[in-house]
This record gives sequence, C-alpha cells and structure tokens, in this order.
Amino acid sequence: MLKILKYSFYDLMRSRWSYIYFLFYLALGFVLLFLFNDVSQAVITIMNIILVLTPLIGTIFGVMYYYDSREFTELLLSQPIKRRNIFLGQYIGVATSLALSLFLGLGIPFVTYGLFQSSEIWNFSLLLVTGVFLTFIFVALSYNLALSYDNKIKGFGFAILLWLFFAVIYDGLFLILLLSFSDYPIDKLALIGSSLNPIDLSRVLILLKLDISALFGYTGAVFKQFFGSSTGMISSFALLLAWVILPTWRILRKSKRKDF
Repeated sequence: MLKILKYSFYDLMRSRWSYIYFLFYLALGFVLLFLFNDVSQAVITIMNIILVLTPLIGTIFGVMYYYDSREFTELLLSQPIKRRNIFLGQYIGVATSLALSLFLGLGIPFVTYGLFQSSEIWNFSLLLVTGVFLTFIFVALSYNLALSYDNKIKGFGFAILLWLFFAVIYDGLFLILLLSFSDYPIDKLALIGSSLNPIDLSRVLILLKLDISALFGYTGAVFKQFFGSSTGMISSFALLLAWVILPTWRILRKSKRKDF
C-alpha cells in the first residue's frame, strides 16, 4: 500500500495542475497580506475561499485521478495485491498531495509575514487543519462516486453535483427549513443541521474561533455554547474525522465487490 501511495502522491505532484493549485494559494496569500497588512483579515478572507475551493478541487482531482488511472488500476488488480491496498493507497496519495499543496501554498506567505510572532497563529492553524480535513473528505466522496459509475461523464457529473449540494444547495434547503419553523425553538435543529455538512461544520469552527459568532444571528449563542467549548471542539473534530473514515470504509467495501 505504501508503494502505491507513494506512486500516486508523486504522480499527482508532477501534474501541472498541482503546481497551479499550489501557486494559486501562494499568490493569494501574498496578495491578501499585502492588501490588508493584517493577518486576521487575511485569515477571514481566505476562509471563505478555502471552504468553497478546497472541496471543489478535492472532488475534481479525486474523480479524475480514478478514471485516468483506471488501466493502471486494472493492471495492479491482476497482480497478487490486496484490493484494499490499491485503492486505499491511491486515495491517501491523492488527498495527501492536495493537502500538501494547500499547506505549503498558504503556509509560506504567512510564515514569511511573521505568523509565528502573531497572535493569529492558532486561528490560521485551525484554518489549515479544516482545509486538510475537507480535502480528505471530498476526495473520499468523489472516489466513492467514481467506483459506483463506470461511465466517466456520469461519475464526473454526480461528483460535481455532490459538491454543489454541500456547498450551495444544502444551505438553501436548511435556511428554508429554519424559516419555516422559526416560531419554534430550533436552536438544536440548527446545531444538528450544521454538523451534518462538513463545509458548514468547518465554517462554524473557524468563525467561532475568530470570535465573530454574531454572524450566525439568533442561533449564535447555541453555536458559541457548544462549539466554542472544549467539548464542542473535540466533538466537531470527531465529526470531521467520521466524515473521513466512513467514506474511506465505503471505498474499501465497494472495491471488494466491484467487478473490474
């Protein structure tokens, strides 16, 4: 598995799209720090970009890598190698390479600016950690969809639809639900609903860490009470970890039953 992971990692790192992804975040970090001249403002701006772009890139790269390496995967399957080692190695290799591009692309400009001497180091660290979680989550989700559909166009289409659902549609449906039951105590419903979407959960964690929970309106007190506590933070990271583990488990389960 480690050999396959290493191959997938270096194969994607040699891709020009990985360099573009890295250079985008590198340039973005330097430009925002130059414009705002303030780490806190730059972190807030980058948060909005990461919460949308990172899941999208993870989804696209995950599904594209699966289909583009299908022939190589079939060759590996003809060898005395366990299926779980093949698919787990490919998945971790792709997700790790994207996470590294994100980590270095944002880390270099902020470290150069003097992040270690700034009080925002923990907020920025949380931003990177949630970005890494989102990368692993959406690469795993896209891999699941690619395994479910042999047709590349159909698999790619459903993968984009999945990202669109979590990034846009889910929030719209959830907002309609909250407005429909606004006359009832729905604080706990808002808490549960945000926990079931990894993008929303990441947004809540970062905004509360930045101490701007007022942006959540009348549910802000509940978010602050739960997510702002140590128990809430641990529970939130446990939920994000579950979002990584469950799709990964389904990759292993699906690959065992799939007829290549």
